[in-house]
Amino acid sequence: MNIGLYDVDSHNFPNLALMKLSAWHKAHGDNVEFVDIEHPLKHYDKVYISKTFGDEYSKTADYYPNADELVFGGTGFAITVEDGKEVYHKDRDPNLPYEIEHIYPDYSLYPELTKGKAYGFLTRGCCNNCDFCIVSKKEGLCSVKVADLLEFWRGQKEIVLLDANILACKDRMELLRQLADSGAWVDFTQGLDARFFTIEVAQALTLIKKKVVHFAFDFMKNEKAIVRGLNIYRDYCKPNDKDSVYILTNFDTTIEEDLYRVEKVQEAGLLPDIRIYRKSTAPRILRDLQRWCNNRFLYRSCDFMDYVPRKDGKTIKELYF
Repeated sequence: MNIGLYDVDSHNFPNLALMKLSAWHKAHGDNVEFVDIEHPLKHYDKVYISKTFGDEYSKTADYYPNADELVFGGTGFAITVEDGKEVYHKDRDPNLPYEIEHIYPDYSLYPELTKGKAYGFLTRGCCNNCDFCIVSKKEGLCSVKVADLLEFWRGQKEIVLLDANILACKDRMELLRQLADSGAWVDFTQGLDARFFTIEVAQALTLIKKKVVHFAFDFMKNEKAIVRGLNIYRDYCKPNDKDSVYILTNFDTTIEEDLYRVEKVQEAGLLPDIRIYRKSTAPRILRDLQRWCNNRFLYRSCDFMDYVPRKDGKTIKELYF
C-alpha cells in the first residue's frame, strides 16, 4: 500500500502518533511518506490526517489529499469551542490500536527534530482535571503507567518525556529509576507536580540528568501542598537559575493572590513564570506583571512595586496601589 501522512499542526514538533503509524506500516511492507501538498493529484491508498491542537492554537485541516481512504485522528479534531470554552468530545478521538500504540516510533519522519532524542509517554492521565486542560478528560483522572522506557528509547542522548503527571503515578519511583539508569538527559516537558514531591522523589530526581525543571502553582486551594513540595525541591535538589514555576493568572485568582504566589515561588528559590489565561481579557496590571516577571533582566533589576512599566515614570505601586 501507498500510505500518506498529513501533520496538520506543523513539522515543528514531532507527531508521535504519525511516527508510530509509520513504523507499523513500514514493518508490514508499505510505502510511507508525508503527503505531497505541492502535487495534490498524487494518489494514496490511505492517508492519516493528524491534528493535536485545537483551532485556537493550530490551523484547520484545509487540505484533503487524493486517497481511497482518509483517516482523521488526534485531539485537535475532538475539540470545539462552545460559549468561549474549549470542549473535548472523546468519541471523536479514538486511540491507536494496541499494537501500534506500543511500537517503537519511526524517528526518521522528523530527522532534524529527533536527532539524538527519544519521544514518548511512560504514563497517561492526570488527577488534576483542570478546566483549561483536556488531559484528564481524554486520558482519565488517574495517572497510570503505560510503558517502560525501552519502548521508545534506544540509547538516544536525550529523552523528551511527554507525560502530563508522572509523579501522580503509583509507579513513579520505578519510572524515575528507569530514567536515571538511562544516563540520558531528561526533559520533563509538561513539568512536575509539586504536590507529589517528597524527599524520596527528590533523592531520585538528583540521580537524573536534567537541564531545567518546572512546576506549576495554578490554584490557591493547592497552596499548602505545592509550597511544601517546592521547599523540598529547594532543600534537596538545589535549583539552578533557570528552574521555574508556572503561575496561571486571569483564571480564578485575584491580583493579591497572584502576587502572593510570586512571593512564595521566590522564597523557594525558583523563578516565577506568569501565564495569562485569555490575555485579551486580562487587566493591564497582569500584563505588566508578566512583562516584569518573565523578562529576566527586568525581574532581577528591581522589585515589582518599583517597576516603571511606561514612559510616565510611575511605578507599579503608584499606578495600582
